[in-house]
Amino acid sequence: MNEVTQTRSNLSNSKRVAGAFPYWHETALLVLLVALMTTAHVLSPDFLDPGTQLELLTHVYEAGIIALPMTLIIITGGIDLSVGSTMALSAVTLGLAFRAGIPVFVAAILCVVVGTAAGALNGFFITRVKVHPLLVTLATLAAYSGIAEGVSKAAPVSGFPANFLALSSGGIDGVTIPGIIWIVSAVLTTVLVIRTPFGTYLYAMGYNEVASRLSGVPVQRIKYALYTLAGTASGLAAMLFVARRNTAKADVGNGMELDVIAMVVLGGTSIFGGRGTIIGTVLGVLLIHETREFVSWQTNRSELNSIFIGALLIIAVLLNRVFANQNSRTA
Repeated sequence: MNEVTQTRSNLSNSKRVAGAFPYWHETALLVLLVALMTTAHVLSPDFLDPGTQLELLTHVYEAGIIALPMTLIIITGGIDLSVGSTMALSAVTLGLAFRAGIPVFVAAILCVVVGTAAGALNGFFITRVKVHPLLVTLATLAAYSGIAEGVSKAAPVSGFPANFLALSSGGIDGVTIPGIIWIVSAVLTTVLVIRTPFGTYLYAMGYNEVASRLSGVPVQRIKYALYTLAGTASGLAAMLFVARRNTAKADVGNGMELDVIAMVVLGGTSIFGGRGTIIGTVLGVLLIHETREFVSWQTNRSELNSIFIGALLIIAVLLNRVFANQNSRTA
């Protein structure tokens, strides 16, 4: 029971320290984002045109949607490396179902169902078979990708009807349907984490899973739900990607897991668990997106993107170290 007491003490201390200097990481990210946009305004004012920005944002909504459940998973000390492959498998399901004559919106539902099932399978092996999330999702990363490529024979499917493609273009005041989905999902997830016992359970699991279980937290059920939710988000992202690109193929989602994890970590979520916010993740998504788009806008050299994104991650690590030390002295 000493572990239980220690976990509760850690949670109490984290809240007290956060109260002394709230949202320091999010503030730093916001400053970096403002600095980037100011630089863009000086070097290339057209980049900040509202129409241009709304168009460029359509490139990041799929990753932003997946980043939300990934944040919750990493807060608990877990990881999901299979989201990109799940996205590919879901997209191929949509394409093959449509080509087989199934109505496109029924095929879209199947796309999300397959993503949910893939996430649930991850959750089953993690919670029931007791295999580490890294190993499980590394295995399913390869398996789902291989299945997607095998059943589709690596052939793309296109020619989707206009009413389905409208999913990527319709919206309100220039914000597309995927953007609305991301914004609403981010708000709901923030409320879930901040205002409900579920959020407290996530942080407790990240601090000490054994103590959380002894305290009565339904650890296994929460884990299963989170990995299933990540699969659902991947299936939804696949559907929106196919609608945006009018193509379903097996390489959809290639590298998505690395992009999403980078966004979450840049947003301040600790890879060791126990710390992170949805607000930070949203800022991490926007900062990586705007950096990538501006570098491409200015240089057309994709290799520079990796350099700048790597620099941002190093800055995030240094910020975490500096403020963590300050918080420790405050505590």
